[in-house]
Amino acid sequence: MMPEKKKGKKLVIANWKMNPATSAEATKLFEAIKKEAAKAQYVQTVICPPALYLETLKKKVSGHRCVLGAQNNHWEKSGAYTGEHSVSQLVSSGAEYFLIGHSERRAMGETNEMINAKLLAALKAGMRVVFFVGEHKRDQMGEFLKFVTTQLREGLAKVPRRYLLNLVVVYEPVWAISANSGGKSDNPENTLEMIIYIRKILHEIVGKDLATKIPILYGGSVNEKNCEMYLKEAQVDGYVVGGASLKALQFNKIINLSNKK
Repeated sequence: MMPEKKKGKKLVIANWKMNPATSAEATKLFEAIKKEAAKAQYVQTVICPPALYLETLKKKVSGHRCVLGAQNNHWEKSGAYTGEHSVSQLVSSGAEYFLIGHSERRAMGETNEMINAKLLAALKAGMRVVFFVGEHKRDQMGEFLKFVTTQLREGLAKVPRRYLLNLVVVYEPVWAISANSGGKSDNPENTLEMIIYIRKILHEIVGKDLATKIPILYGGSVNEKNCEMYLKEAQVDGYVVGGASLKALQFNKIINLSNKK
């Protein structure tokens, strides 16, 4: 059995993906969320908008309870990489957190090796990395566990221990993402089993002391109706929210429900 993890702030991350349609809409949505997030003493809120909105939203950040994150980054500092953004460019635009290894990026061809390079680049820059792992489907033989183990081991390969306190891991079962499943989230019992399993593998990779300090989140059709269930029954440290984060009222309810000591 893994040692009990010390409880800290819940980490609630909004992944806006390729939304909203305009900078004005992004600003309005951010302002509505920031106002509520500022009151949430026990929640760290992170908004990850499309990269081109970061510079605009950076001017709206006040305090530390609602900050910005990047949805993607390149591993090189500069060069002939059309359409890509370096860590330093994203940081200068306001990003403090970096989403790396999301299933939608993996579906576009990102390998574990590429994810490892991106992860190292962001961690070396002192940024907080939100590292996604998760299976495409479950099977009775448990092959999906080997799949997640490989993602963890290859994604964290050769990462110096001194960087790992800036690591956050997200369990994201691909079949539970709204766009792929019609919004059918995993149940808390299964999620808890996976949280325990992931922490066990982290224990093997980075050692017990660090493994107990790394937050593990859930991502996959999280909304205001099921978020508390994941905190209490699956014992997650927070979640990454997709569709529900594009509606201020819904997302603010998630923040409020998570704001418990």
